[in-house]
Formats: sequence, structure tokens, C-alpha cells
Amino acid sequence: MSVDFDSFNSIQLDAIREVGNIGAGNAATALSKLLGRTVDMDVPVAELVSVYEVAQHYGSPEDLACGVLIRADGEFSCNLIFLMYEEEASALADLLISMDLSSMEEEVRLQIRDSALAEVGNIILGAFLNALSSMTGWALPVSVPAVAHDMLGSIMDVVAAMFGIMGDTALLVKTTLKIIDSDTEAKGMVIMVPDPGSLELLLQRLGVL
Repeated sequence: MSVDFDSFNSIQLDAIREVGNIGAGNAATALSKLLGRTVDMDVPVAELVSVYEVAQHYGSPEDLACGVLIRADGEFSCNLIFLMYEEEASALADLLISMDLSSMEEEVRLQIRDSALAEVGNIILGAFLNALSSMTGWALPVSVPAVAHDMLGSIMDVVAAMFGIMGDTALLVKTTLKIIDSDTEAKGMVIMVPDPGSLELLLQRLGVL
């Protein structure tokens, strides 16, 4: 299934990208507060693609990845996922936990790390929604975050199957978050898939439709 991007003019595409750019800036600030460290952010790249082509914009299908998923409802309903490579996700979780887990059973360690990753994803995705809310005045209640670990291709197959039911256009925002005074960096991608009609409502609210 393809997305008719010809239906968007350059002003509308720029407005949608601006939402992504502001959201990425908010995410870096929110992550900095969570970690108590300075977080630098590369200039984000925001683009609209088909939800069925998302995997092509991130990495190899065989790469191990971690995804944090939330659902936003209200006046602008959409699904969002924060995607990271597994190794970087683990390093970020360890930085947040700041304690030695080596003496714990593996299942307990994984649960603690998933809890930390859910918090990171929730804060980063929440920052995007807060940017959207500030620009529109909409209240956007969200679901409890869910965490998935698998090969990138498998995660994106599930994302396409789930999100494709609701809508086929995805806003991708890719950037690298670098934690100062640490070797940790996270090359993350936020995927926002608006429900049918939501993107048009957003453009109307932003005054470009």
C-alpha cells in the first residue's frame, strides 16, 4: 500500500516536519532531566513514509532492536514507537539504573531493564506529544508503554500489521542522542502513525489545510 504524498504541499510537509523537530528537541531535554546529565542531539531528520516501508529507513532487518510503544487518544489519535538498537538500549538502561545487577537472576535483571526502557520511551514519546499538544492545544492521554525486543525486521512487521490497520502514513524522526560524560549514545527513531483523518485534523489545526 502506498501513501499519496502528492496530496501534501511543501508548506504542509514542512509543518509536519516541524512537529517532529520540536518533539526531538523536547525529547533531548526530557532525557537530560531524567538522567541528570547533559544530552546533545544531532539535527533530527523528519520525513513521511509508508508504514510498510519504515524498516528500510533504520537498519538491517537482522539487527537486534528494542521498541517502546504507546497509544495516544483524544483529539489527535495515533500510535507511537521509540526504536533503538538493542546494544544501545541496554547501555541506556544501565546508565539510568546506575546499580550493579550482576548478582541478580537474569529474569529479574531483564525486568528491571525493561522497566527503565519503558520509562525512557515513555518520556521521549511523551515529549513528542507534549510538543504536539503545545502547538495545537489538544489534550492527548496515552496508554501504558509496552517494550519489545526482537530483530528489527520482526518488530517492524508487527508494527506494520498493527499500525497499518489504523493508518498507512508514518512520520519518522531520526536523531542521535549523546549523553555527555558517558560513552553512551542512542541512535533512536520515533515513529508516529496517525489514525485515518488525524493527519488532516493536525494540518487544519496548524493552519496549513
